[in-house]
Amino acid sequence: MIDIEKSDPDDLPPASTAPAAGPVAIKAIPVRHYGRYVAAVVAIAALVAIIYAFSQGKINWGAVPEYFFDDRIIDGVGQTLLLTSLSMVIGVVGGILLSVMRLSKNPVTSSIAWFYIWFFRGTPVLVQLFVWFNLGLVFEYINLGPIYKDYWSSFMTPLLTALLGLGLNEAAYMAEICRAGLLSVDEGQTEASHALGMSHGKTLRRIVIPQAMRVIVPPTGNEVINMLKTTSLVAAVQFYELFKNAQDIGQSSGSPVEMYFLAAAWYLIMTSVLSVGQYYLERYYARGSSRSLPPTPMQKVRASLLSLGRPKGGMA
Repeated sequence: MIDIEKSDPDDLPPASTAPAAGPVAIKAIPVRHYGRYVAAVVAIAALVAIIYAFSQGKINWGAVPEYFFDDRIIDGVGQTLLLTSLSMVIGVVGGILLSVMRLSKNPVTSSIAWFYIWFFRGTPVLVQLFVWFNLGLVFEYINLGPIYKDYWSSFMTPLLTALLGLGLNEAAYMAEICRAGLLSVDEGQTEASHALGMSHGKTLRRIVIPQAMRVIVPPTGNEVINMLKTTSLVAAVQFYELFKNAQDIGQSSGSPVEMYFLAAAWYLIMTSVLSVGQYYLERYYARGSSRSLPPTPMQKVRASLLSLGRPKGGMA
C-alpha cells in the first residue's frame, strides 16, 4: 500500500501577483539593397558624363535663347499646332466611320474598311507624303467636272499634302482604337436601346459612343501627342512648320545643331501641355468607372502642404 503525503496549503509557495509579460516586440531589420545604390551611382555618373561632354562640345548655346522667340519660330509653332489639330480631326472622323464600316454586317463595306486600314497602316507616313506630293507627275489636271478643275501642281499645295498624308494615315489607326472602344460596350446596351425603339444611329450616338469614350480617350491622347511630333516629317514636302523653320534658321545663321535643340525644346513644351490636358480628359471620362478618382497632382501637393502644418501627435 502506497502512502500519499499530503501537503498543507500554507506550505505551498505564494502565487505571483505580477502581471503576465506581453509578447516580445520583433525588431525588424530592413533588407539592404546594395544593387540599388550601385545602379544610382552608375546612372548619376552617366548623366554627369553626358553633361560634361556637351559642355565641352563646340555648341553655341547662346543661339538657343536668341532665336527661341523669333517670329519664324513662333509662326512654325502655330503652323505645327494647326496641322496637328486639322489632321486629328480628319483622323478621328475617318476613324469613327471606318470602325463602324468594319463592324458592319455588310461584307462590302467591311472589306473596304479592312483594306483601307491594312494599306495605310502598312506603309510609312513619309512614303505617303511623297506619293501625294508627286502625283502631279502622273496626273496633269484634277478634273471634278463642273465643280472644280485645275492643274495638279496648283491643287496639291504643301498644306493639302500634309493634311492628306497625316490625316488619312491617322484615320487607319483611329479606326482600330474606335473599334476597340465600341466592342468594349456590352451588347446588352444595344439590345436594350433597340427594344426601346431607338434606331441604330441613335443608339451609337446616345448609348454606345459615350460609354466607349472611356476606352477611346487614353490612346487617342497618345495619338495626338504622336501626331504633334510626326508633323516634323512634312518638312520634306516643303511645308513650313516648326522643324522646317528651325532648319532654315540654322542654315542661315550657321548654328544648325543649336536650332535642332531649340526645336526639341518647343516640342517638349507642347507635348507636356498636351499631356496635362490628356490627364484631366481621361479623369473626366473615368468618373463612372470607379467609386473614387485618384487625387490630381495639385491635390497631392495641397495635401502635402497641409500635412506639414499639422503638429505631431495631434490634429491641426
